[in-house]
Amino acid sequence: MEATRDGFGKGILKAGENINVVVLDADLAESTRSIKFAEKYPERFFDMGIAEMDMVGTAAGLAASGKIPFACSFAVFATGRAYEAMKLAVLSELNIRIVGTHAGLMTGEDGATHQAIEDISLTRTLPGMTVIQPCDSLEAEKATLSLVKYKGPAYLRLARSKVPMLTKAEDEFRIGKGKIMKYGKDAAIIATGSLVHIALEAAQELKNEDIEASVINIHTIKPIDKELIIKMAKETGIIVTAEDHSIIGGLGSTVAEILAENYPVRIKRIGVNDKFGESGKPEELYEKYGLTKENIIKAVRELIKNG
Repeated sequence: MEATRDGFGKGILKAGENINVVVLDADLAESTRSIKFAEKYPERFFDMGIAEMDMVGTAAGLAASGKIPFACSFAVFATGRAYEAMKLAVLSELNIRIVGTHAGLMTGEDGATHQAIEDISLTRTLPGMTVIQPCDSLEAEKATLSLVKYKGPAYLRLARSKVPMLTKAEDEFRIGKGKIMKYGKDAAIIATGSLVHIALEAAQELKNEDIEASVINIHTIKPIDKELIIKMAKETGIIVTAEDHSIIGGLGSTVAEILAENYPVRIKRIGVNDKFGESGKPEELYEKYGLTKENIIKAVRELIKNG
């Protein structure tokens, strides 16, 4: 069990071997785990204070001068407060990396003001922006290292709480490519981030009902693996998406758009349903907002029944 932000901490430390990598933080280095980089490479670390727009603007300038900047803060601030500066950096096609930790309801007790449930929507609508959300710490580490060599602006979405380790060191990580975690012919559960392990639990229970469900880990929401999504729709005819984000503009919307234009099938989106979050333990919030294996199982059952 480890948080994806911890995987970023490990990854950015390794990334520091590249002398062009620089890290900026908005007074949250310990929480975002960028502190690991700051301790080893203090001359390439910049604490910008609680000034997220200034941080992203400075990162854009560093990118324009040939550096590879990782600008870190809580997801709600990195994408919300700094949106205009981020948009200008993306418009300029700069190699800036926005790192947003503490995303989604998993942020827990900090409440609605700190729970980013719209950040994927904000970032994926920017032309040319890449959006990545790892499912575990190891994948977060690989994503961080991949972004060092990647060309173009990117948003890396990370979470606060610990999740199970689902991937292995030898597993390939490719930006833009989804991964089949479990294969089944009856339905496909397409999940991202912290909902991947919950989707796997749901698929295991469905197996007890003689329902074989595939589980797809979509770690790159943009550019998304369109071919894999269409393939699973053709093979199963039933799609359920699962995410710790609003169902408006996030993974669910992205998948629905692809299916509507290419291969319409029965679909149900599991996520935050047009509501703000609130303060509580992550597991309590997941239960209240329906981000559970039980809700995924129910969705699969109903789609099969109504088919």
